[in-house]
Amino acid sequence: MQAAALLPQQPTSSEMSMEGETFLWLIRHAPVDGVAGTIHPADAPANLGDRAQLQVLRQCLPRSAASYASPSRRTVETAQALGLAPELMPEFSEQDFGAWTGRRHDEIDAAGDEAYAQFWSDPARGRPPGGESFEDQVTRVRLGLSRIGAGSAALVVHSGTIRAALCIALDLTPHAALRFVIDPLSLTRIDRLATGWRVVSVNQRTA
Repeated sequence: MQAAALLPQQPTSSEMSMEGETFLWLIRHAPVDGVAGTIHPADAPANLGDRAQLQVLRQCLPRSAASYASPSRRTVETAQALGLAPELMPEFSEQDFGAWTGRRHDEIDAAGDEAYAQFWSDPARGRPPGGESFEDQVTRVRLGLSRIGAGSAALVVHSGTIRAALCIALDLTPHAALRFVIDPLSLTRIDRLATGWRVVSVNQRTA
């Protein structure tokens, strides 16, 4: 089977001609080049070693589409590896983990941080010290999506951003949206149509 067949097809010409409708390609950034299990800061670099997947994604993106990315280094580097020059939108940043940013999950857990235990008891509404909840992230992603006009657009963003977009498209509770698995360099396709949102595919990869 050809790799491209495993990824979502382009909208039909009749769909593309419908005024005011938006077709979104949501790509999670490449893996972070850093220690696994870390809550990575915005300046953490991307590991762009998976050239095959980058090439397939590049071929799947619509020509002359608008492009957007969060301002994080790993999303910008991934977008550039895909041949994009995205507009940077803070609304599409990953969830802000506040004082936990830059630390490993096992380290925080081992320290007996009570706030950390409380956070995982309700991860959709819980806020890390000085950070934001996933519910907060959904609110700002909604604002970011409202800024994207009609036509096709590629968004190179984070797993949390894509879960938030799916939360909005499917009218899910934030808690339910956290169940989605969104892998590095995966492609998720959603459309904002005149009749409402449509989800074409989620977390597509070639392997």
